[in-house]
Amino acid sequence: MLVQKTSGGCHHATSVLVASDPDHDSSRTTDQHSPRCTGTGYNSVSLCLSAPDAILERVLTSNPVVPGISVNRPAVDPPGEDLRAAGTAVAAPAPLARQSPADPTPLARHSRIDPRLVASLAAVYVIWSSTYLAIRIAVAELPPLVMAGARYSAAGLVMLAIARRRGSAWPSAAQWLRVVPAGVLLFVCGNGFVVIAEQSVSSGGAAVVCATMPLWTGVLAAIGGERPTWREWLSLAIGFVGVLVLMGGPSLEGRPLHLVLVVFSPICWALGSILSRRQARVWRTSAVLSSAMQMLTGGTLLVIAGFARGEQLPAHASAASWLAVAYLGVFGSLVGFTAYNWLLRHTRPVVATSYAYVNPILAVLLGAALSGEALA
Repeated sequence: MLVQKTSGGCHHATSVLVASDPDHDSSRTTDQHSPRCTGTGYNSVSLCLSAPDAILERVLTSNPVVPGISVNRPAVDPPGEDLRAAGTAVAAPAPLARQSPADPTPLARHSRIDPRLVASLAAVYVIWSSTYLAIRIAVAELPPLVMAGARYSAAGLVMLAIARRRGSAWPSAAQWLRVVPAGVLLFVCGNGFVVIAEQSVSSGGAAVVCATMPLWTGVLAAIGGERPTWREWLSLAIGFVGVLVLMGGPSLEGRPLHLVLVVFSPICWALGSILSRRQARVWRTSAVLSSAMQMLTGGTLLVIAGFARGEQLPAHASAASWLAVAYLGVFGSLVGFTAYNWLLRHTRPVVATSYAYVNPILAVLLGAALSGEALA
């Protein structure tokens, strides 16, 4: 006699097959629609469980007193009794965690956070918070534009070598020309303006002004057709309120020209970020190669602009200034900008630029702790 009981939804079923004929071939009682069935013997019951019924399997496994049920768990032979001699087929053990890839368990259905996203956000949150103080230390003795240009050019050369080692082709002349606008907006204007401004503006004050950059990014992205969601607008509004509160903290004082430059810096950086994001979608160059080309073009133009302004390297500079330049090149440029470029490619612009709401807090604290800058 064969009794079949089926339960489940549209795509999954649980079948119970009872074989009462001792000569019955168990291989013919297998449910053809079940992804996994166990063999049965004399007067035994076979449970064919699909992956979503893992909970039922756990319940049956936890009840060892039900006779004749095989649920794919190791059988323990009673002392002095041979199960094979008794004619009972014992199913091979299968781990409960191994489920069908096409039919994942509820735990597998939850999306996992990409560790690259966490690492990239941590890099721009923490490292770029400290670059304001490093810039302040470097420009105390070194010419601002030449220093910034040398920093980006050196980092760009290293990244270009890495990209070539990974198999990227040498960029063509047309590719170099394409990245010039983004390189100018990001490094000459976005970063160069801050470097010049910090000759008289405090690092905390510059960081607070640059915290308006996510707002500019949202506005410019909306103008370009990529409108932020209402949640993103709400986040931008909350962040902007926080910026207004912080504006009453560190003093924003400096030369008039420097104040104008630091105000325009986040606008240029936001525009360059959106342009870089769109270029990545169209030309599909790697993040490393794109970062290298942008830093090389921007760094070269910064050096040219610095010498055009009459900047000269001093004959003697302290070790602190050179260490600050090295820190800016390795961590601020190589690590930080590569992480930022990855965020621009794999997240929405508002998420990628959210670091600007974290940087002012850490920058103000670092400036007060390490450089003696006033909190109020």
